[in-house]
Amino acid sequence: MIRRFRRCGHAPGALTPEDQAAVDQFRAMLAAVRSPEPWTPGHGQDVAVRIGPFIERARTRPGDDHGTEMIAVALVHPDTPHAAAHLHGRQLGYTDRGWLRCETTAILGTWQPTYAMLTHAAANLPLPDDVGMAPAHYGVHVEARRADGTGYTLLRLGPYTQTWLASLDADRLNTELEGRAATIVPGTTVTATSVPFDVSDHESYSNPHKNDAIVLLAATI
Repeated sequence: MIRRFRRCGHAPGALTPEDQAAVDQFRAMLAAVRSPEPWTPGHGQDVAVRIGPFIERARTRPGDDHGTEMIAVALVHPDTPHAAAHLHGRQLGYTDRGWLRCETTAILGTWQPTYAMLTHAAANLPLPDDVGMAPAHYGVHVEARRADGTGYTLLRLGPYTQTWLASLDADRLNTELEGRAATIVPGTTVTATSVPFDVSDHESYSNPHKNDAIVLLAATI
């Protein structure tokens, strides 16, 4: 997307301060696109993500930003966290998508304010229904912990489309675990907790929609 700056034909001489500022901003954007600031997994930085011909600002999810091929992000208005940006972002569909699975090949680099003019928000356009990223939702981890704080994960379930579904299965599993606490893994405390779905390690999860969580727990034990 290219923005053209037009001056009046009867305005000779040097650029006005406003025109010069616009030109400088455009040049800074081109430089940032040509030489993006590298993004480093695991550093909790906002990233610039390609969505069609546009570039959008995306916030990485803590704990899910270390994958080399896939991470979890949430699209945000380029002027976040200002209140006006929140309202404008809601109108344009930035705030109702939740966490998304983002391939790292779609990341241009670390987000820079000069990219703002390349967003849907700058063009006052709503985000498309399909941004090319599937939802990255929630999971349940069943963990065994020893008295010294060490332990390991017995079972991972996910992804869940809503937090309440993950919490429901976690409660069911904890009820089952309470009745078998002494026989599951001697010397440990085993609990189930709902957590953000670890999209970068999705292959280690069992699908809770194809299997009953209690049956999976029994098979694991």
